[in-house]
Amino acid sequence: MSIVVLDRYAVEALLPMAECIEAVAHGMARTARGGTRQPPRSRLDLPVPGNLLSMMPGWIDEPEAFGIKVVSVFPGNFDVGLPSHRGLVLLFEAVHGALVGIFDGGTITGIRTAAASALATRLLSRPESSDLAVLGYGEQAEQHLAAMQVVRPITHVTVWGRSAEKAAAFCRRMSAKHGISVEPARSVQEAVATADIICTTTASREPILQGAWLPTGCHLNVVGSSFPQNREIDAEAVLRSRFYVDYKPSTLALAGDYQDAVAQGLIDESHIIGGTGDVLEGLAPGRITPGDITLYKSVGIVAQDLVAAQHLLNKALNDPAAAASGLVQSIAF
Repeated sequence: MSIVVLDRYAVEALLPMAECIEAVAHGMARTARGGTRQPPRSRLDLPVPGNLLSMMPGWIDEPEAFGIKVVSVFPGNFDVGLPSHRGLVLLFEAVHGALVGIFDGGTITGIRTAAASALATRLLSRPESSDLAVLGYGEQAEQHLAAMQVVRPITHVTVWGRSAEKAAAFCRRMSAKHGISVEPARSVQEAVATADIICTTTASREPILQGAWLPTGCHLNVVGSSFPQNREIDAEAVLRSRFYVDYKPSTLALAGDYQDAVAQGLIDESHIIGGTGDVLEGLAPGRITPGDITLYKSVGIVAQDLVAAQHLLNKALNDPAAAASGLVQSIAF
């Protein structure tokens, strides 16, 4: 048996953002239609606070496959120039249960998370949205800046981060890379003041974005807080928004921002309008008026990893350019 193995460089080359957005759209549609099985994420907390091992198994029906993502999450890695998420996605075929692919899990996570936000932005934001605010300056900030440009005509980006020096350096690098205006802000309130789209990509444990600061008609992608103890937005931001998710059971279990608003008695489960797959499939309404504030709450689900892995496997096996690149490896097992 031959197993395809793709390292981070191969994943980056073979999973461009535009293709990943379409793959994620398929995964979210199948999730909405009941074509996935996604048990709750399990975690092993390690002795150093904040460090953990996360395990996410799942199955998808079309094309049928199953697998698991196993990643370590070390938030402090960013400070020493290393990825915070490191691990593997293992993909199995569904006929005989054979392992068919081993892929760099951290890189898939980075790309597919931003791709899922881009899908939400395409579905929920105003089509003319051009002003982007990014809170954070790490890997997800970079991926989201790129992803938003795929789905909306972004002409101006404002960035806030806890370190003004790092935020300014990030802006210089992104401006040169994308050829658009990317400027640092002195505060979160300043960063979002004129934003059409806001992406929060931090690991903050306390809200950094207040609902009172949200511009009328904006769209939010709340991405960094994927564990109950983390909160990037306050309860008012949740209350003011038309609230959408990737997968409702995961939101109920893991989304600290949402849980806080429930605990304060401001909302209940009915505040969740649906998943992005529900909107895509016409099972839930999207934006109703230009003045709506829409919010996509991401905690990350394994269906997104599985469809990204399936896309990578298909390209590795069937795309002559991929084979000629020298990036595709295989091992006999």
